[in-house]
Amino acid sequence: MTLTLDSKPHAASLAEIRAKVRDGARLSLAEGDVLYSTPDIWGVCELANEVRWRWHGDVAYYNINRHLNYSNVCALSCKFCEFYRKRDEPGAYTRDMDYVREEARKAVEAGATEIHSVGGLHPYLPWDYYPNLVRTIKETARAMGSDLHVKAFTAVEIVHLARIAKVYKGANDPTPEGRAARMEGIRWVLERLKEAGLGSLPGGGAEVFDDRVHDEAFKGKIRSDVWLDVHRVAHSMGLHSNATILYGHVEDRRERLVHMDMLRRAQDEALAGRAADCDGAAAPRGSFQAIIPLPFFPDGSDLEHLPGPAGLENLRTLAVARLMLDNVPHVKAFWIMQTLPMAQLMLQCGADDIDGTIVWYDITKVPQGSAEAATHQEVTVATLQKAIREAGFLPVERDTLYRTVTRNGNRWQVGGT
Repeated sequence: MTLTLDSKPHAASLAEIRAKVRDGARLSLAEGDVLYSTPDIWGVCELANEVRWRWHGDVAYYNINRHLNYSNVCALSCKFCEFYRKRDEPGAYTRDMDYVREEARKAVEAGATEIHSVGGLHPYLPWDYYPNLVRTIKETARAMGSDLHVKAFTAVEIVHLARIAKVYKGANDPTPEGRAARMEGIRWVLERLKEAGLGSLPGGGAEVFDDRVHDEAFKGKIRSDVWLDVHRVAHSMGLHSNATILYGHVEDRRERLVHMDMLRRAQDEALAGRAADCDGAAAPRGSFQAIIPLPFFPDGSDLEHLPGPAGLENLRTLAVARLMLDNVPHVKAFWIMQTLPMAQLMLQCGADDIDGTIVWYDITKVPQGSAEAATHQEVTVATLQKAIREAGFLPVERDTLYRTVTRNGNRWQVGGT
């Protein structure tokens, strides 16, 4: 969806924006333009840091998690993606349930509180594979005495699952009835995944909410309205989710700002629903927990002729996200894609979370001299804690829902002492 929003003139200065932020007022897109264009990047970062301290004080979060990519076979061929393979290409894989069970076992033995599982849009796997994957993780963990949280399937994957389950209707119907039919299919999928043990949705697949960017870089993916509707349905069912923005490819800064504005409007809806739930007997709805700015890595993709964003652009974009998304509680500096030293700086520029121990991350292969080094990117808890302390913050382990975790070795619980 392409939107033209906010044609008001630019704010006169960063000082005026600072006063507005300190009053708790929402920034306009024009003021977002100023945050992106001012040469005073450190002023922008300082202001984002103020907002971060207002939300979280001296706390910075990490978690013990493990990523499980069930398949890299994908029906799409997004230009920015180096992850996908076609079924007969070298390096293509699809994990069976024995592999999934073993990964769940390893996660529990390592003390993980979360498995994060996503994959390509596999054109041949049956619908039953996906709830079985979630169920296998949960049953394996429970047999070992762990309440391992399953965060799985981007909005793009959820729509794909609705298609292969043959419950996705009205795909090309622009009417309200068509949208209602699509959302009904999305709900059908999410209900069954939740019954199998799905705990929350990740924020991937958002890329940048703009039709021009969509058609140039990732044509064939669901557009912004459908991506947001998947999360709306999830929130209505009590599932929390995250949101991402993949920046530094063919989009411009204004399109990033529109993306952020669309997310905060959707979050307004979610929070209004939660407030209404609190007045009744319904279980609380979910909402967006975190915004995760992701820099584009050109190497190996169809867009490798592009330079990708540099360090200062990464810092600025994260700071702008903290300032624009005033209703999303957490901003994650995803160390795998930002690097751990950059994540430390980002903790002082608006971020309050650097993610977790990871172990294997196959979606984005940051070149490190070998194929294995590019995917085996584990760090220890001690390393994460040290990085947070060096940045001037108190490291706090969280679970997926940002509840404080206390532990005795690989045994853990939410809360307690």
